[in-house]
Amino acid sequence: MNRLPRTLMLIGAWTACILGCVGVLVPVLPTTPLLLLATFLFAKSSPRCHDWIISTKVYRTYVVAFKEAGGIPASTKVRILTVSFVLMGASALIVHNVIVWVILGCVAAFLVYLMCVRIPTISLENMQQAREAEEAE
Repeated sequence: MNRLPRTLMLIGAWTACILGCVGVLVPVLPTTPLLLLATFLFAKSSPRCHDWIISTKVYRTYVVAFKEAGGIPASTKVRILTVSFVLMGASALIVHNVIVWVILGCVAAFLVYLMCVRIPTISLENMQQAREAEEAE
């Protein structure tokens, strides 16, 4: 592969990886899609970085089950919603602005929609099987 496209993909991969890791704590950033993008770009640009990202705890926690089993376990969904609501609640308490409260309410409603309607819930057994399949590869 040409050096410029490879470098641009590597920059994009690191950007997506960093944003995905920040997304673990910030409710507005989607962790799983950003880590999937980073994994794809690392696979195209750097085998060493690709091997690194698939060995990380963040990848195994947020991506493997979704990638292999097509969903997220209920316990992970609860943890995501809890962290998100605590951070948004703290933001709402600090910022006394109705517009911010409306935005946070919309984000909260969207997260509930994602977790309860759009993203399938899988059992812990399915998640464990997905992790074992990923480790076998």
